Amino acid sequence: MATSLLLLLLTISTVSSFAPINPSRIRTTTNLKATDNDTEIYDCLIIGGGISGSTLAHNLHSNHNCNILLTEARNYLGGNVQSKIHTDDDGEFIYEYGPNSFATQPSIVRIANELSIDDELVFANESLPPWVNYNNKLHPLPKGKGGKGPQGQLELVFGSNGVLKFGLAGNLLSWPGKIRAGIGAFIGHPAAPENKEETIQDWIRRTLGDEVFFRIIDPFVSGVYAGDPTTLSMKAALPKIARIEQYSYDIDWNKFGALFYGGLARQVELTKERKADPPEPQWVDFEYGNPGSFKRGLSTLPNAIEKELNDKVKLEWKLTKVVKNENDKTYTATFDTPNGQVSKTTKSIVSTIPTHAMGNILEPVLPGSTDLFTKERAAIKRKGIYYPPVAAVTVAYPKKTFKDVELDNDFGNLQNLPGFGLLNPRSEGVRTLGHLWSSSLFPGRCPDDYNILLNYIGGSRDPEIGSMDEEDIIKAVDTDLRKVLLKSDAPEPKVLGIKVWPTAIPQYEMGHLGLMKELEVMESKNDDSMGGGLWVCGNYRSGVAFPDCCTFGYEHAKVVKDFLDKKK
Repeated sequence: MATSLLLLLLTISTVSSFAPINPSRIRTTTNLKATDNDTEIYDCLIIGGGISGSTLAHNLHSNHNCNILLTEARNYLGGNVQSKIHTDDDGEFIYEYGPNSFATQPSIVRIANELSIDDELVFANESLPPWVNYNNKLHPLPKGKGGKGPQGQLELVFGSNGVLKFGLAGNLLSWPGKIRAGIGAFIGHPAAPENKEETIQDWIRRTLGDEVFFRIIDPFVSGVYAGDPTTLSMKAALPKIARIEQYSYDIDWNKFGALFYGGLARQVELTKERKADPPEPQWVDFEYGNPGSFKRGLSTLPNAIEKELNDKVKLEWKLTKVVKNENDKTYTATFDTPNGQVSKTTKSIVSTIPTHAMGNILEPVLPGSTDLFTKERAAIKRKGIYYPPVAAVTVAYPKKTFKDVELDNDFGNLQNLPGFGLLNPRSEGVRTLGHLWSSSLFPGRCPDDYNILLNYIGGSRDPEIGSMDEEDIIKAVDTDLRKVLLKSDAPEPKVLGIKVWPTAIPQYEMGHLGLMKELEVMESKNDDSMGGGLWVCGNYRSGVAFPDCCTFGYEHAKVVKDFLDKKK
């Protein structure tokens, strides 16, 4: 049971002060500076400077020698990625307003190398586990000790926090819960319903049982995606996990789809894929999926891209209109800017604007898009793609104010916060979705006698957060921390920062894949009738995680370049 559950968790995870940039190490644009009123025709106009848009702009500019322009309505690049620095008499504190870290993938290491910021990369201790708060106790989820190759696999199974100990001695799951999960893992489970889309709750309860869902997966989905697993589509939100079931049934003798064997088959396949496409020798060493960041925070990446692109980045430019020029099949986009209205002409456009901000701007060049992104899905009583409000609250407390208790599996004292963070099942009466132990993950985030916690609160099941006063949100988080981590006489928190995102993370809910299929059809019609060169993209389409956005930037640049080459 535990091995199958671990494969599940590992597959999900391979799903957080602005950094100084060394000018001598950044390649700057070689294109001549163009005024905002010129008649230059760009190869590609990228609208939206989040991680998806900014990494796409970098790849087109630096790897494909395209003449691009990147526009962003806000006054900075990075979207929800914002790193901050707080300094007071106690010292320096580095924290994040948005995501706290990334699950390391080649796309991130590649672009860090290309931007010459790979010496700024930092990786967490691989043995640090995520914890679950259940029944007034913290429970570690299985993790290895950081060993490589066969040693790492042995640690993962037989180590002090390995899967065997989790399955046999751990008490996060009851014995009936372990047996039910074991049956789904090693024997089989009920078949998926025919012609019916499943939610995450449906899928997990069908395959591994109620306890795995309510005590592990439900808090994980809430903490990581700020989502509601009763409305999120399994195949849309967690496609890598959903595919494990198909891998299981593809094994001839595995008639009842036991997940353990499908998980092993996928791991073998993944190992072969990575050997066939190994990291470049000049890249820094990394482990797939290990939590990572940059020394001065995640904003190091978009800051470096802005430095590289120079005048090819236009901030505080809000798109107001797009039209197709029938004479030469180019596009003209009009913006409201700090200097008035500006129009630009381009051979192609990639929009990474969130759907909630799109309105009817693209309707003239993508007929039907307005209706698509406001379409009602009766099954979940939702119009369009939902972006729930989430508050990111970063607080610090002296280490001595945390509970003085020894944790399971030789992880030491809670005051040192030895882990990735803490998830809260809804059964525990804690409103905060999850607490990330930022200062435990990466060195130098705060003075040695402090701990920093990045707390996420709100999401699909708690939208009231979006209308609460910031002081009340901070109080709610502090109240929760006193329930699970702090001593009763702990002082008031040192509040480093709070950021309420009214529209945070796009939810891949039931019917999402159908919406994306309709969008593909619209784009293909544009190719046929208007000459192509328009793509509507973003993290609602290619994945919400930081590495998903970086991978999109790398892969979609090839698509745009191929279109431009054919257009010549």
